[in-house]
Amino acid sequence: MKLGELLEGVPSLEIGADAARNVTSLAYDSRLVEAGTLFFAIQGEKADGHNYIPQALDRGAVAIVSERPAPAELTARWVQVAKIRRALSEAARIFYGHPDARLQLVGITGTNGKTTTAFLLESVFRASGVLAGLFGTIEYRLGGRTLSALNTTPESLDLLAYFAELVKAGGSAAVLEASSHALAQERLWGFHFAAALFTNLTRDHLDYHKDFENYFAAKRRLFEGLGTPPPELAVINADDPWAARLLEVPNPRRITYGFNSGAQVKVKQFQQNLSGLRATLETPEGYFDVESSLVGRANLANILAATATALGLGIAREKIQEGIAGLAAVPGRFERIDESQPFLVVVDYAHTDDALRNVLKTARELAAPSSGALIVVFGCGGDRDRTKRPLMGEAAGSLSDLAVLTSDNPRTEDPILIMNDALVGLQRTGKPYVLEVDREAAIRKAFVEAREGDVVVLAGKGHETYQILKERTIPFDDREVARRMLRELGFSSEAVAGQRGTPARR
Repeated sequence: MKLGELLEGVPSLEIGADAARNVTSLAYDSRLVEAGTLFFAIQGEKADGHNYIPQALDRGAVAIVSERPAPAELTARWVQVAKIRRALSEAARIFYGHPDARLQLVGITGTNGKTTTAFLLESVFRASGVLAGLFGTIEYRLGGRTLSALNTTPESLDLLAYFAELVKAGGSAAVLEASSHALAQERLWGFHFAAALFTNLTRDHLDYHKDFENYFAAKRRLFEGLGTPPPELAVINADDPWAARLLEVPNPRRITYGFNSGAQVKVKQFQQNLSGLRATLETPEGYFDVESSLVGRANLANILAATATALGLGIAREKIQEGIAGLAAVPGRFERIDESQPFLVVVDYAHTDDALRNVLKTARELAAPSSGALIVVFGCGGDRDRTKRPLMGEAAGSLSDLAVLTSDNPRTEDPILIMNDALVGLQRTGKPYVLEVDREAAIRKAFVEAREGDVVVLAGKGHETYQILKERTIPFDDREVARRMLRELGFSSEAVAGQRGTPARR
């Protein structure tokens, strides 16, 4: 494809490169450049693509696209644009033949609940006979294959390549988690969404957005349109305080959900146990029952969100019921670990104070009545918003019987200092706690304390299979560590519940 053809519709300040040059691929990572590649130099949060222009040229890049003026020596191989990510998206869309136009796109934004809601919607699409892609925090499903996710929301170039593969496999829909970073950085520029879904807005990512107004403004962009008309359908959590401001956006159709009596899709009756939940929903299409192996009010809210969206897209309610029932579990989202131990072990991704409260409230409901205790192992991520750390400590302490404070992904920070930030909130509750910087040792201490009927929650890492330290990234999966630790403590399929002694309560 000719350079000039790729740049059609891209507002350019100056094209110094030969528009007739042939382009065989696009890249924003110099390591992926080969002869014939058009290289987009993007200044990111941690790396600046301009620093890798020499490598891109050495590997055969035909031209460089940048927001900056051309250096004198590169005038003949330079394209200057006003907005680099908009240019990347538009060029990639032309290069891959507009695959997004052949897909019904559903975007989900919010602090918590995006991943589970996305899994539920993909399951509902599947039940209705529609092959839908899934793109989010855990993985990317392209129809024919599944990839581990690098980012919650990929760059537009990657997303359009995935969409082209999905369309080729027969896909006609895609469910995306739209992160606030991606929306603020315009990674989704030019994508037209059939439906936009808002789950909630709680404290997170303020290290990047600086304040709640900026955080909310990023999420609002999904509803306003991203260089495209607004989504035809807006699905909004009526329980969230920010809902009213989203309802001001003039989307053609809107549907609300929640526990709020004014919501259009809400719960009439609800019951749960260790096996899952049952609920009767009240909707604009009438009452109907749903069953799910997921548990907790937070997951019930996710079910409401998926139901409201599916109804708004015209999916039959029996297919919605089938899809919800068909989702057995979501990796790292209240995922139960069973080695025949006499207490419940749950791994969850909760890494904000609001998410931690939700998961602990759910866990409390599943502990043995009167005698069951709730133990939580948690930590806070490094190089992230410090202000949420004491709030997480307070949530952990106030809602558990014993909190084990440990390390999460410390990144470049000292894990002890991170723990000290969380300890401020934890001590405020006056509840028992244990400090153990080694996460594996912390999990062991929690299991040693647990007795029959208790619930142990391992919070923060969920589906992650690594731990990010200052010098290196090491393999670490809470689920695998928990299974191994339980076996080392003598639990197995032959173990008898209550075999160990039951000491006096803490």
